[in-house]
Amino acid sequence: MESAHSLLLNEEAYNQLGEFQKAEFIFEWLQFLEKLLPVTSRAEIRENQKKLVEQLTSLLNNSPGPPTRRLLAKNLAVLYSTGDTFSVYQTIDKCNELIRSKDDSPSYLPTKLAAVVCLGYLYKKLGRILGNSFTDTVGNVLKAMKNAESQGRYEIMLSLQNILNGLGAAAIPCHRDIYKAARSCLTDRSMAVRCAAAKCLLELQNEAVFMWSTDLDSVVTLCFKSFEGSNYDVRLAVSKLLGTILARALTSKQKTASTKQNFRRVSLEDVMELLGTGFLRGSCGFLRASGDMLKGTSSVSRDVRVGVTQAYVVFVSTLGAQWLERNFSAFLAHILDLVSQSHPKAIQSPVDAIGCHRCVSFILRATVGGLLGEKAQIAAAKEICQAIWKLKKVVDAAMSDGNLETKINTTDVTASQHVLVCALQELGSLIHGLGTTAAPLLQDSSTGILEAVISVIVHPSISVRLTAAWCLRCIAVALPSYVSLLLDRCIERLSILKSCPEAVTGYSFAVAALLGAVKHCPLGIPHGKGKVIMTVAEDLLCSASQNSRISLQRMQAGWLLIAALMALGPAVVQHHLPRMLLLWKCIFPSSPKDLETEKTRGDAFTWQVTLEGRAGALCAIKSFVSHCAGLLTDEVVQRLLPPLPSAVDLLTQLSSIYKSYGNSLKTPSTVYRQKLYELLAVLPPKAYEGNFSAVLKELVTDLTVTDNQSDASAFLLPSLCHENDLLLLGPLLQETDHRFIEEQLLLGNSIAGGSLEYDPHSIYEKITKGDSVPKPLPPALSVIHAATRLFGVMFSHITESHRLQVLEQLLNSIKQTKGSRQQIVQLHVVSAFSTSLKHLANCKGSLGSEEIRRSALMLVMGALESNNSLLRCAAAECLARLAQVVSDSAFTAGLAQVSFDKLKSARDVVSRTGHSLALGCLYRYLGGISSTQHLNACVGILYTLSQDSTSPDVQAWALHSLSLIVDLAGPLYHVHVEPTLSLVLMLLLSVPPAYAEVHQSLGRCLNTLITTLGPELQGSSTAVSALRTSCLLGCAVMQDNPDCLVQAQAISCLQQLHMFAPRHVNLSNLVSCLCMNLCSSYLLLRRAVVACLHQIVQREAAEVSEYAVALVKESKEDFTPDVNIREIGLEGALLGLLDKELDRRLCQDIKETLTHMLTSMAVEKLSFWLKLCKDVLAASADFNTVASIDTTQEEETIKGDDVSVLTSDSDDRFHPFRNPRWSTRVFAAECVCKIISQCENADSAHFDITLAQERKQRDSRDDFLVLHLADLVRMAFMAATDHSDQLRLSGLQMLQIIVRKFAAVPEPEFPGHVILEQYQANVGAALRPAFAPETPPDVTAKACQVCSAWIASGVVSDLNDLRRVHQLLVSSLLKVQAGKEAQNQQYNESTSTMEVLAVLKAWAEVYIVAVEKQKNQSDTNKHCFKIANSSEESYRDVTFSASGLLDLVQADLGTLSKLWLAALQDFALLTLPPEYASQLPTEGGTFYTAETIENARPHYYNSWALILYATALWLTSTGFIVVDPDEGVTNLSRPVTPTTMCQDSSSRPLVKSPEDVNTDRFHLILGISVEFLCSPRSDAAMENIIACLHALQALFDVPWPRSKIGGDQELGVELLNVLHRLILTRESPDIQLAALEVVRLILFAAQEHVKEKRRSAEVDDGAAEKETLPEFGEGKDTGGLVPGKSLVFATLELCVCILVRQLPQLNPKLTYSPAVPPGKHLLLSEDGSRLVAAALVILSDVPSICSPEGSVSVLPTILYLIIGVLKETAVKLRDGQLPLTVAASLQALKGLLSSPMARAEKSQNAWTDLLRSALVTVLDCWDQVDGLLQELDEVSLLTAITVFVMSTSPEVTTVECLQKRCIEKFKTALDSKDPLVQCKCYQLLHSVFQHPNKTVSYPYIHSLAPSIVGKLQETEKAKPENAAELQVIQEGIKVVTALTAAAEEQHRAHLVACFLPILISFLLDENALVSATISAKNLHEFALQTLMQIGPQYSSVFKKLMASSPTMKARLESAVKGNQESIKVKTPKHPKNPGKSSSIQLKTNFL
Repeated sequence: MESAHSLLLNEEAYNQLGEFQKAEFIFEWLQFLEKLLPVTSRAEIRENQKKLVEQLTSLLNNSPGPPTRRLLAKNLAVLYSTGDTFSVYQTIDKCNELIRSKDDSPSYLPTKLAAVVCLGYLYKKLGRILGNSFTDTVGNVLKAMKNAESQGRYEIMLSLQNILNGLGAAAIPCHRDIYKAARSCLTDRSMAVRCAAAKCLLELQNEAVFMWSTDLDSVVTLCFKSFEGSNYDVRLAVSKLLGTILARALTSKQKTASTKQNFRRVSLEDVMELLGTGFLRGSCGFLRASGDMLKGTSSVSRDVRVGVTQAYVVFVSTLGAQWLERNFSAFLAHILDLVSQSHPKAIQSPVDAIGCHRCVSFILRATVGGLLGEKAQIAAAKEICQAIWKLKKVVDAAMSDGNLETKINTTDVTASQHVLVCALQELGSLIHGLGTTAAPLLQDSSTGILEAVISVIVHPSISVRLTAAWCLRCIAVALPSYVSLLLDRCIERLSILKSCPEAVTGYSFAVAALLGAVKHCPLGIPHGKGKVIMTVAEDLLCSASQNSRISLQRMQAGWLLIAALMALGPAVVQHHLPRMLLLWKCIFPSSPKDLETEKTRGDAFTWQVTLEGRAGALCAIKSFVSHCAGLLTDEVVQRLLPPLPSAVDLLTQLSSIYKSYGNSLKTPSTVYRQKLYELLAVLPPKAYEGNFSAVLKELVTDLTVTDNQSDASAFLLPSLCHENDLLLLGPLLQETDHRFIEEQLLLGNSIAGGSLEYDPHSIYEKITKGDSVPKPLPPALSVIHAATRLFGVMFSHITESHRLQVLEQLLNSIKQTKGSRQQIVQLHVVSAFSTSLKHLANCKGSLGSEEIRRSALMLVMGALESNNSLLRCAAAECLARLAQVVSDSAFTAGLAQVSFDKLKSARDVVSRTGHSLALGCLYRYLGGISSTQHLNACVGILYTLSQDSTSPDVQAWALHSLSLIVDLAGPLYHVHVEPTLSLVLMLLLSVPPAYAEVHQSLGRCLNTLITTLGPELQGSSTAVSALRTSCLLGCAVMQDNPDCLVQAQAISCLQQLHMFAPRHVNLSNLVSCLCMNLCSSYLLLRRAVVACLHQIVQREAAEVSEYAVALVKESKEDFTPDVNIREIGLEGALLGLLDKELDRRLCQDIKETLTHMLTSMAVEKLSFWLKLCKDVLAASADFNTVASIDTTQEEETIKGDDVSVLTSDSDDRFHPFRNPRWSTRVFAAECVCKIISQCENADSAHFDITLAQERKQRDSRDDFLVLHLADLVRMAFMAATDHSDQLRLSGLQMLQIIVRKFAAVPEPEFPGHVILEQYQANVGAALRPAFAPETPPDVTAKACQVCSAWIASGVVSDLNDLRRVHQLLVSSLLKVQAGKEAQNQQYNESTSTMEVLAVLKAWAEVYIVAVEKQKNQSDTNKHCFKIANSSEESYRDVTFSASGLLDLVQADLGTLSKLWLAALQDFALLTLPPEYASQLPTEGGTFYTAETIENARPHYYNSWALILYATALWLTSTGFIVVDPDEGVTNLSRPVTPTTMCQDSSSRPLVKSPEDVNTDRFHLILGISVEFLCSPRSDAAMENIIACLHALQALFDVPWPRSKIGGDQELGVELLNVLHRLILTRESPDIQLAALEVVRLILFAAQEHVKEKRRSAEVDDGAAEKETLPEFGEGKDTGGLVPGKSLVFATLELCVCILVRQLPQLNPKLTYSPAVPPGKHLLLSEDGSRLVAAALVILSDVPSICSPEGSVSVLPTILYLIIGVLKETAVKLRDGQLPLTVAASLQALKGLLSSPMARAEKSQNAWTDLLRSALVTVLDCWDQVDGLLQELDEVSLLTAITVFVMSTSPEVTTVECLQKRCIEKFKTALDSKDPLVQCKCYQLLHSVFQHPNKTVSYPYIHSLAPSIVGKLQETEKAKPENAAELQVIQEGIKVVTALTAAAEEQHRAHLVACFLPILISFLLDENALVSATISAKNLHEFALQTLMQIGPQYSSVFKKLMASSPTMKARLESAVKGNQESIKVKTPKHPKNPGKSSSIQLKTNFL
């Protein structure tokens, strides 16, 4: 194909190809040319133009296929428009000549068509350049049309459309001729021609004024005619034409009136009259606007009515939303008038009435629901309400006239019913869509919506009563706060009016509908309502027999209420189950005998009541089984069974009863049948085994009876066909935007669609999709549906012989009927059998013997050749399922063979389509019949069939079947891929576009081929690249196809290709194609577009977005007026589509696509995304409220940036989103939250304003979130204060995130303040409305979280400012205190649990933060006092704010603590395992009721952790001392303290001791914590675990609880084990550190306990001998520790776990394993170091809780670990710092060595030995493998040695060999080259030399002092160079000073005499001082100071020395003098100071 890529056709390559390859080659070349021409230079084109034109025109004669001719024409047009135009006339003449040709052979047809297409495109592109030549051309084309066949007419129409488009007004001379031709085509028998004609006329009306003026009537009549017998595409095209023309007629300005006298002004009434006539009378005869209707007899054909309905919608959409708002009342009046009494013909039969209802509802939904924004919708709802009131008055007037007998006959009453039904449905749908934004509408008393709806509930017509009930259900779902209110009102009216039949049924419908709404309202209804309803229902049933006039209504109402009550689910129903089962038992006769006696008695009316009642009871039980499966225990099933046999008996008797009493029982008996079948289908078949044969008999009769039954295929079969096969049956079965009205065209003319009044029980069932009204079918059809389902269930449970019998019976009944009746029976039988095969396949059952198979096969094969295509489709699926159930390869092969034979012989379309589909279906369930031979045969036959151009149907079915085989044959198919692909391409290039169904099947084939090839498509071999090119070529052909479904296929093929071979798909072309079709009028095309986008943005979001914008900028004509990509990008376009789109699946896809784009691009395009979200949120906000909030300060800082674009602008012109729906706004708010979290992961500058501003100045393109804070706050505010509750929740969530993320960002301009502080007014204003009394509890609960986050964040430090928000929490607390009695009665009790717990949790969070702040404060507090008091002012402020926050909480702490404890008590009860359920209090807990226990659980799980922590903090703050004095008489209205929980006040013990109360509280907190920490679920939140550990920390922070845990060792061990498990399962360092802190406190508690016991023992045995003291602590006398019982063991286990996890080398088993390289040191992370340090602290405390023997047994382990950590982590750091772990290990070592156990008699010797070994280990660290020394930090090891020397008893370290080694180490260190090491060494020796025990210190002094003095003497010569060296000398001086002090008297003088000369040698004289280095100066000063100290101390030696050495004396004096000079200079104020004070001065100055 590469050779096709050239400007001129490569004829050489072309001529070498075969026939079919040539067509492919040409298409590829033309495609390349199309892209090449626009980018080639004009000069080059002119150079090659002659040759190119020749090549292109010669192709006309090559009979090009449809796609090729279109491309050819486009290229010619572009060639002439960019090159020279002089030869264009020749080309036009040539085309005209070809068209005139007399050759009528089929082979010449493509040439003629190509010429026609070329003319169209030439005129379209060149237009008026072509001068007047068009008149001849048009004439010629029109002449050719007279004897053209359908393809010709189709292409001519499209060509004329193009000609008109290109010429514009210039073509006026030809308008009339074209109009005439198009008129005839508009009623052509070919549907494609009709579509083309509609497009042509649509183009014509742009310029042809007469179409919408003088000829308007005839155009409209013509359109109506065109609708007759039309298909979906024609209806779309013609309705577009009709709607556009009428809109044009209405809006055109009459400028041309002067020229045309006969022009008339068209008013809205006229237009409506025209459309209404079509709607009501169709196309038969046409009457001008005189208003009289002719009395015809035929009713309007449905397709005309549906077409006109679509035209109404087009008409209104064309005029736009604002027009509709202005003219809504006139429009509504007209639309409702269509179904009013003034046109009785339209609604004379139920069939017509239901059709009209559908159409009117559709018009209203599509216009009011689809076009108007929320405000306009509210206005529309008011209008509709007015219409309802008017009709209500008419009805009232009619009802009040005369007596009961006459009132029902009044015509007005029945007349108003249809209008009311339509008005109520639309009102319900409107409010349902508005959701909680409709609240103001319902509160508006002047409109009185609720009154209006409730007033028509008693309308005489049942359909009005039902629709009013449905409308109430919609209101309840939209506004959950009204559910309880409405229920109460309806129940009350029902009780009052229970003797009025209309009221009984009407209000019972309403109650049932409202109960159905409850499951859509998360907040539920109060639990008690169930009881009330049950009572009312029982009352109705019991009183039914009292008054025969209303017994029927009461019976129906009673059972309807019970059935609806079941929908509330098990929690409610279980309380009423016994009563319901009793009623169920009583309604049926208890024995067959009773049934017999029943039959003898009674009349038609009593039987009607009986049957209705029993049908109702069956419904109630079915509702119970389907809604409360959880309650179906064996026991309950046993109680359900007894009435069943009698119910079945009655079923068998029905026909005889019906015969006896005549027709009035027809409907009740049908309904009874249906309900019994439905119930049996959901019960387990075992339950009614005994009645199988009786039921089956009835089923067979029902399925095969033929009287008056209509064709129900459209209802029964679609669910039995495979969804992919339904695509074959045309658009009616597919999902389209017009599905709602198009559905009725599927039905036979005698069948009405579904409607509510056919089954009132559907009013409480869950709706399958959307808010559309349920549409149950008429009973006659429903019973068939129920019978087929039940047959399916039962057939799989009966014996084989019975199966055979049943099948034979069914076959016979088919044989006995003829014609259409036979088809109906066949249809029922196949549906029933197919359902049974489905069941058998699901339960892996087998079909049975050979005979059964044979009968089954006959049954299916008969249907496979039925005339009904839907039945053929179902039969093919049934055949495949039969093969699946039999699962025998021979049988399957036999089936396929039958089809092969049929296909070879049969010539008729029916059998060829049926059997070809059967071949494909067989593959579906057998995963490929794995024989290549069979596959080859199938493929061969299907190839042949798919090329049968005489029948497009056969082609479509065969290709569809082929696509199934390609898909399911798997790898076996690879051999066939190439030929199949060629076949598909060949057909794509040759099948006429009118045969859309063939193209759709081809698209499916191509799609499956691409999937089969899969990732192989990436290959680079020639074979693969040829396949790939073919696939892309196929996609290109399909993209150009006029049929939208084919384009959708093309897009999904490209999507597959992009997945498998992304480099080879041209993304910019794909994106442009997607953008073009984004707003297509075809739902499936929009779905394909969004699905494709969804996939590609996951990989290349940025590119997709750029291509979309680039495409819009390039394209000259704006291609989609609906989408403004230029302004708001593809993202904005998708958001706009999301707002308009009504299809749920599509909306979900759009959201996911946008989310992907956001995650990959939001950070780079921050301003853009925020502006999008803000536009959506602000479009609906009331600008007055937003503007009132002042954000000036923020905006001033940013004025210069491009961010200011975002400032809210109330000018509507800039709003890309007009009135978005609330769901779109919620999505925008969620997007903002996602953007914040994206920024959080991206860059810290997003949350740091200083950094952000700096970076922004550096590069203005950078953008940071913090710069948009004002907008974020404003968006959160707008959302949080909206009318929509969903949006309020999202807004509060956003606000919470903003507070959490930005709380710590400082404000650079006002140090000490944070950036959020300026928004406190906004935050307060956003929160306040959420605490209003009428706010739903979920919003208040969310607002509580935000309040606590705001107060806790510390943004506001001024208490007065904080009080505003604090006050909101206080008000909530008061509400909580008011108790259960004051609860809101609108919602379920669990919602008040939610609210109460949210409030308590919020307070807990605030209290926790206040306590933490105060704690931090007191720490800094101590710190502050050490600092001089200059900063006193600021210090005071800080403490004030922290203690102030605590003061705020303190006021309510008394109340809070009680409530917290009560909540914890509840939580503890709720976490009990199920087996303790009996112990739960019967009336529920403090905050939950027993009935709503399940709903309350999640709320407790959400909030317990913080409440627990807060309670623990409160208890510790009181030190467990306070017990409320009025504990007995609490001032709350209910018992709150845990001690008094769940006990009646009388049985309460009078008073509990404080100790008991505290113990209870302690165990409550400990119990909850341990229960949770034992096994936190894997999804348990981190915060909960941390809060729980913090609570334990707080608990053990005070002595009393410590004494409890210290005294109870088992408890301590258990807690340690729980913590150990937690540390093993949770990696988070925060959790592990918190757990270690708890461990430390437990150990501390044990220490205190042991100390206390020792102390008291000493006190008690004061007189006795010390030896006899018992041993306290673990290990007793033996030193043994028992795992599982020992606290010490548990602690060690835990610490080892932590240490080994951080430092695996410590594990001796691992040390020599290859996993751990020896000697490599690890630097731990900061967290790791903290964990190790914490563990070491705990380790060093362990011995203190052991007995002496015990301490000996644990010491080796502890030493090993501490020294191990030291050894592993002692690494040199740059700055001489000690690593944290080293510092901790040294600290631990010190603590351990100074343990009293080391000196206790019983353990002293053992300790001494062990400590010596430990010292040896430390010393051995130096002697490790050579070469590793440099890594090790000598300082740490020296320090360790020093710790040993200083902290142990002398006998440990004074052993000679050890002492010698230690001294060695110090010597080495003194000689170190590293000044840091030297310095540290001096410091350590300083402390060693001062050791009080001389045996310890003297050896060191003797060995090391001389070398120290020597080193100082050397320094005389080499002065220090830098600070480090200086420090070494200073430390050396200090050591010697200390030595002098420690020396014995006789040696001291000698020492001083050595020392002084050294010091004096460091002094400088005045001159030298000036020029000396800083180090030398500092040394001079330090030496001088030391001299000043030593001189007076040893004055005699000093004087003697001075006397003996005059040089020294002189040096000293000059130094002192110089020093005093310098002091004078510095402090001229002071008088001369004597020497001594100067030494002090020196100190303050220099040290």
